[in-house]
Parts: sequence; C-alpha cells; structure tokens
Amino acid sequence: MTPKSLLAEPGGDARPLWIADRDAVSSLPKDVTAWLSAIDASEQEGDVHLLPDGAGGVGAAVLSLGKTSEPFSAGVLRRKLPVGRWRIANPDSADMTMVTLGFLLGAYRFDTYRANSESRRAVLLETPQGVDADRIVRIADGVWLTRDLVNTPTNDMGPDQIEEACRRLMRNRKGSVRVIKGDDLLTRNFPMIHAVGRASASAPRLIDIRWGRRGAPSVTLVGKGVAFDTGGLDIKPASGMRNMKKDMGGAASVLGLARMIMDAGLDVRLRVLIPAVENSISGNAFRPGDIYRTRQGITVEIGNTDAEGRLVLADALSLADEERPELLINMATLTGAARVALGPEVVPFYTRDDALADVLASASAIEHDPLWRMPLWSPYERTLSSTVADCCNVATDGFAGSVTAALFLGKFVQKAVSWVHFDIFAWNPSARLHGPAGGEAQAVRALYSVIEKRYPAIRKARA
Repeated sequence: MTPKSLLAEPGGDARPLWIADRDAVSSLPKDVTAWLSAIDASEQEGDVHLLPDGAGGVGAAVLSLGKTSEPFSAGVLRRKLPVGRWRIANPDSADMTMVTLGFLLGAYRFDTYRANSESRRAVLLETPQGVDADRIVRIADGVWLTRDLVNTPTNDMGPDQIEEACRRLMRNRKGSVRVIKGDDLLTRNFPMIHAVGRASASAPRLIDIRWGRRGAPSVTLVGKGVAFDTGGLDIKPASGMRNMKKDMGGAASVLGLARMIMDAGLDVRLRVLIPAVENSISGNAFRPGDIYRTRQGITVEIGNTDAEGRLVLADALSLADEERPELLINMATLTGAARVALGPEVVPFYTRDDALADVLASASAIEHDPLWRMPLWSPYERTLSSTVADCCNVATDGFAGSVTAALFLGKFVQKAVSWVHFDIFAWNPSARLHGPAGGEAQAVRALYSVIEKRYPAIRKARA
C-alpha cells in the first residue's frame, strides 16, 4: 500500500463524508445534524460518526475536527471508516489540502514484521477539488519513507542497510552515491566518523549523494546516521537504550526530504551527506579523555562517549561547508535536553539567519509541522572549553544541552551562506491523529515547503 493508492479520482460511487469543525456543525444537512443529536454525538478531534443508509448499512459519515479545527483529525479515517470509497461532501468546511494530507499520514502502518497486516484495508478518499494530489502524495511518500527507516530495527538497519537505503532511493533517479568506508575514512580525513564507528562489526562510512543540474543553487542536507547508540563506554542504562534504533532519525529525515525534492524536480544542486555508524563497545572503542583532530583541524577532547552524534556530524558538516552551499541543513536526534525543553512534538532549530528563521516559523504554522527557534547563545561556548584541546564535546556544567550541542556544530560551519540545525526526536511516544506510535518525520514538511518556494521546479520557473 502506498499513499497514491489511497486516493481516487472524483466521480466514482463514493459515500459522503461530512467535515464538522467548531463552526460547521450547524451548517450540515438537517438529517445529519438530527442524527448527531439523536445519538448525542461527541465533538472531539478525530471522532467519526457513522450514519445509517436505511438498509442496514452505512450511508455516510461525519468527521469532527474538534474545537481547534485540527485538519489532521482526518488521519483517523482509514482506521474508523468502513472499507470503500469516500468523498468529502462539504469541501469548504476546512483546508482540504491539510485534510487530505492528514488522511494519508494517518493511514501509515509499519507491518513489516507482523504476520497479519491491517494495512490492506481499502478505504479510499476521492481527492477534493483544488487539491494538488501529486504534491500531497510526494510529501506523504517522503514521510512514510522516513518512518519506515526509523521503525526498522537495527538488526535490519545498520550502517550497511542505511547505505543500501540510499542506493535504493537513487536507483531510478539520476544522481550518484559515493561511499567512504572503514579505514579509508582516515585516509580521506574523516577521523571523527572513524573513531565513533570503529568498534562496531559494521564498518563506519560517509555516504555522499548528489543530484540535480550543475550550476543550480546548492542545497546540502546532513543527517546523523547512528544506527544504534549504546552510549559507548559511557554506556546508557537499559531504559535509555530501548529506542536507540531511532538514533539514525536524522539520516532517515534527510532521505525523506531528499525524496520530496527530487520527485518534485526542484531546481537545486542537491547533496546529501550521512555519516553512518554504530556506537558500539569493544576493545577499540573510543574513550572518555581521548583527543581527536577533526577534519577541520579543531581538536576535541571526549568528555562523554554518549555525545557521539555531534562528532560524526562535525566531519560531515566540515565537508559540506567546504563547498559554500547556499543552504546547509542538518538534522539529528542529538540531545535529550531538547525534549526536556520542548517535549516530543515541538522541534527546536538553530540558525544565524534571521530571514530563514522567519520563513521556517511561517511554514511551521501553515504546514502544521511544529518548530521553535532556539538561541545560539555564544556566551555558553565557554562551557565547551578543554584544558588540553581546542574544545570538549560536552558542556562542563550540564546546562543548556541542546544549545551547547548546536554551538559545537556551529564551529564546523563557517562558509555556508545559510545554515540551520534541527534537534529532532523522530518518534511518537504514543499514537497521534496523523501517525501511530513509533518513527516520525519531524520538520521535513516545513522544510520542503520552504525549499519548494525558494527553488521551484524548472518547468514552473519557465512558465
């Protein structure tokens, strides 16, 4: 099942689905409101009420958007509607683009490891008039890809499989995938990626994807690809290790975003860099107190081996920065401090570019993709000091963990025209209206909206 297969062209024999937001209940047909009144229907977000057809079946349905008029309430439809074809009977009641997208996002299921899959429930929605179905499907495809990659356990999604996922993505797209692996990382001057990943049975690597016409504006995506994070010698407790298959959520997110960009044919010279490693424990694991020279030449003292993501990103960002990209984006499941600050649903981002921050904030609201700008508070850089190296990979005082992690990354970005860092969670702790518990694509829809507007496809630019 794919997002595209869940949408149908208008004009079929479809049952009506009425949308009821906080203002629209009274505008529904009298027979519909009479039925809702008779059953004392609730009006919570995501409530679905079925109306009889007079012959023992279901003739119509009503979806409540709740008091907040949450369009992603439509994410429940595939679970709650009877199998068949449905059409939205009052398309003026809400933003049909968001309703349709919510339907597709909520239809996602990760059933790869289940003997009996419910993903084959054939609930189809006719595309409402005026909705760009191709764009909605493109976004949903990217989100589903990200979720699939995050949800896949590490025994099937280690560094080898992350590389294969990149090659699979590019198989039918004109572009290139190059990989620097194992001890070649030392030869090619990526010492931090090598140090973090060398203890694993699966060799560390840097995956480098390129796509798009030469001469187009350069957009580079960097995603943290830690396939599993034990914490290294500073080992995590069992509770902290349980969901560490998701520590490659940054890599999964940039691949989902890259898919959207490529499938839209946006006029960019796209580069995707993924340092893919597993932070394991063995006799050659990197240690607290070790000092390493990064690709950029900055020396880093290891204060904690569980702060490994910023180390592999340092080398990848240095490489990206050398090309002076017009837009450099990095995404990483970087700190627990980000979750303490903003919880699992709101993503903090950091940038020196005020104009970019403004458009991201606007896109966040429009796309219902919650983001919040956090400060790159330079005075906190003093907490990353070391008595024996240029800096330490963790702060000495334990405060402002997400901010100091961003400041650490900022040391390796000096030439890019514009840079932004997202400290994502990549996970739904419990089911939400538009997605089940498990892997989640955060910030990518807002980012895609910004990139799409800034670098439209050539065919549109020429129109």
